[in-house]
Amino acid sequence: MVIMVKKKINEIENQFKEHRLTPQRRLVLEIFLENRERHLSAEEVYHFSRNKGKDIGLATIYRTLELLVQLGLLRKMYFGDGRSRYELEKVDVNEHHHHHHLICLNCGEILEVEEDLLHQLEEIVEKKHHFFIENHNLQFYGYCSSCGREYEEKK
Repeated sequence: MVIMVKKKINEIENQFKEHRLTPQRRLVLEIFLENRERHLSAEEVYHFSRNKGKDIGLATIYRTLELLVQLGLLRKMYFGDGRSRYELEKVDVNEHHHHHHLICLNCGEILEVEEDLLHQLEEIVEKKHHFFIENHNLQFYGYCSSCGREYEEKK
């Protein structure tokens, strides 16, 4: 895993163009590459960095996250929990880009749905409105399987 992360960072380094890949920026990228399946907030990135024994300020993390969004390496999302969350954008050419999210209203768990069922709808919208869709975002709010049992029992 460590070798794969370092290799991926070396590939990503080319996207920094006029920005330097500082040790702090590299650290934030490593954290996202090591936690690809997670949707991390700035605070969570901060805690991961502390667990790695690295000294990086929260303000630096916020600035780095915004830069990585500008560079197209991260995607910023809002799931209604009062904080921005970030996930890696498509890093590999073969990676599937579109996915949707299931957000539990009780525990806050975020699950990814890989099926992209909106492709046909995109084509219809593009033709009808002469609008070229680059991306879309779909979020479902409800209860995960654990919390759903609680929810059903309360009804």
